[in-house]
Amino acid sequence: MTQSGLRGEGPAVEDTMPLAQHEKNAGGGHGRRGGGGGRGSRGTGGRRPKRRVLRWSATVLAVVILGTAGAGYLYYEHLNGNIRKGERDSGDSKAQKTKANADGQTPVNILLIGSDSRNSDANVALGGSRENRGSPPLGDVQMLIHLAADRKSAEVVSIPRDTRVDIPKCTDPKTGTKYPATNAIINESLARGGAGCTLATWQNLTGVYIDHWMTIDFAGVVKMADAIGGVDVCVKQNVWDRSTALAHGGSGLKLTAGTHKVKGVQALQWLRTRHAWGSDLLRARAQHMYLNSMIRTLKSQSIFTDTGRLLDLAEAATRSLQVSEEIGTGKKLYDLAMQLKTVPTDRITMTTMPNVQDPQNRDHVVPDGANAQKIWKLIQDDVAFDANGKTEDAKKDAGKSGAKTPPATQPAHPDGQIGVTVQNGTRTTELAPIGHRATAISDELVGKGFTKASPDSTTTPSASQTVVRYPSAELKGDAERVATALGIPTTSVEKSTDVSGVTVVVGADWRQGSTYPKQETPKAGDIPENSDAINGADTKQCMDVYKPYQW
Repeated sequence: MTQSGLRGEGPAVEDTMPLAQHEKNAGGGHGRRGGGGGRGSRGTGGRRPKRRVLRWSATVLAVVILGTAGAGYLYYEHLNGNIRKGERDSGDSKAQKTKANADGQTPVNILLIGSDSRNSDANVALGGSRENRGSPPLGDVQMLIHLAADRKSAEVVSIPRDTRVDIPKCTDPKTGTKYPATNAIINESLARGGAGCTLATWQNLTGVYIDHWMTIDFAGVVKMADAIGGVDVCVKQNVWDRSTALAHGGSGLKLTAGTHKVKGVQALQWLRTRHAWGSDLLRARAQHMYLNSMIRTLKSQSIFTDTGRLLDLAEAATRSLQVSEEIGTGKKLYDLAMQLKTVPTDRITMTTMPNVQDPQNRDHVVPDGANAQKIWKLIQDDVAFDANGKTEDAKKDAGKSGAKTPPATQPAHPDGQIGVTVQNGTRTTELAPIGHRATAISDELVGKGFTKASPDSTTTPSASQTVVRYPSAELKGDAERVATALGIPTTSVEKSTDVSGVTVVVGADWRQGSTYPKQETPKAGDIPENSDAINGADTKQCMDVYKPYQW
């Protein structure tokens, strides 16, 4: 390295002297120039070697910092370039964004979708079914991840792929193709407008606003499993998921009884196996065991503080995942991961939506009425599925619904001048609508002085919860006045561009009576028995193997 001289000096000679020698020369005189050379001398006594070393070191440090920053920026841009993004919501969905709790915190809801796409050589090789190459992918794995507002707990709810639900009207953001609303099994939603349609389907079913979605295909699972380095899983008997007289196909998973570390293709086989467990519902349990084990593995490896491992995982994740556009950068995904990592394993609960056999098709299921609603209510109110929180947290949250109740807005009109439309939304996937509910509630409003209330028999939406909607800010107070008259909490009053005036949608939670039923305050850990809950700290989980697939 060369340096320009100061005050007209010529270029200095290249400084190749060892640092120790510089220090020895610099120690010859305090406040003096060692030796006797003049100011312009090029000899080692003609200038302060220590100053030259400092300048040299500072220059090198600057180059290193700039070089590292440049490399970091280029790598960051590389990761961003890996990420595939899509529209968050491409369907007709009414869910409202979750309000902040009393401390100003908001939960985060993420929909994780496992696609069965065969639209690449890698996916065909891993998933077989070559005849389906080019067909729209189906969402065979669907899980809602709820990260609590205080970031102290997390809940995961799976919906079986063969659950019959109402899929709303959706538009494919890539092709512009419009799909009409339909009633079908939920895994078809991915093929009717992409992940944004699946998100809209979940929002309408659960009443939960979902902030983001992520999708991953067969090849992506293999990449992620390899980056993690393997995850422990357990079977009680020898298992071989293969074609049998009972069912064609199979994942190919073959393990002896006991605990095994699976990675790569074998991890994918574990996640895809269903015949060997006995049902699609039990496949969800095996997936939950895998995810819990993966989380424990990542925490035990301190992967978030191991730069090399973290970069490997970042590379695999950004190449494997497709995400909704609002989290489509490496930084936003990293920030989200940092929030998830703060949750202790014993505050993570994996569940499956309570369900019952579909009366229309014994091979399908439908939500289990009140039990399914209980799960969604816990998430809506940001109440933990576990009871492992600290006592002081429980006391703090006692009687708190999880969302602030906003101050009431004064109505703009007297009761008798408020136009109110009432719709019957009591229909559910598993239950027919209750007849004349819109008429009954509109009559109740008329009796309370809302003489302009009337039923709307032309629209019969499906609503899990009763809501009061209004189209613009000046009608908010009127909507809240109507809600109060019926005993509906003001937290169920929401702005919507889908209505032209104050509209009461009588939901599945109000199928009888003229007064809105009092809702129980959800309690932490109070989840239905048929939700098949597994705690993240439970290391003793082990899958039973269906007899025909034992060897």
